[in-house]
Amino acid sequence: MKNLLTYLFAAFLAIGTTCTAFGQEGPALRVQNPPLNMEMLVGSRGLSYQMIVNKKFQSVPRLGFFSVMNFQTDWKSSEMKDYMMQGNLTFEIIKGLDISSGFIWVPFQGIRPSAGIMYTYANPTWLVVANPRIDLTKDTNGEVLALAEYKPQLNEKLKLYTRLQGLYTQNVSNDYHARSYIMARAGVTLGDVTFGVGANFDFYGPQKITDKNIGGFVQVSLF
Repeated sequence: MKNLLTYLFAAFLAIGTTCTAFGQEGPALRVQNPPLNMEMLVGSRGLSYQMIVNKKFQSVPRLGFFSVMNFQTDWKSSEMKDYMMQGNLTFEIIKGLDISSGFIWVPFQGIRPSAGIMYTYANPTWLVVANPRIDLTKDTNGEVLALAEYKPQLNEKLKLYTRLQGLYTQNVSNDYHARSYIMARAGVTLGDVTFGVGANFDFYGPQKITDKNIGGFVQVSLF
């Protein structure tokens, strides 16, 4: 695994060096990065937190960083029962389509190298992201993360905010369902703050043991 991570880092370093050389031939363009997004849901089960980072490097616009971190706590215990963290370097092939490579960290399996592709479509009203990926290990998980946001302008100050987000993880080596979830949000956006009602539905293991967290959420966008 150590050799694989070293190889992946070296490959992306080479890509970045090449892109920098090309970028120096023309005028520098300022990359318009989406904000860093943090969200907390306070619900019937406990606290749910999520942070999404999707940034491009200013000096190498085709090279970027994509990260998703979320965790769940339970009112019955002070311990963090469920978490997921991933970080990836991304390289844009064509507009809206990137390849990615990095790591994912989940309970019981630890940190694993992974690779995948990411599709993004964005305008002021819509955001659509699809990110299929696979573990680069013997005990392999294949996963698809997808989300869609619809956020039309209601008036000069307010926007409607709706989001549907889903994850499905399959253990490819042993052919069983490992983890999945559905998140739904509905609210309004005022400036950089969004608030409303939300629900998380989580499914664990081959038996798809179900848990849910329903309540209110607050989301903050930081540039």
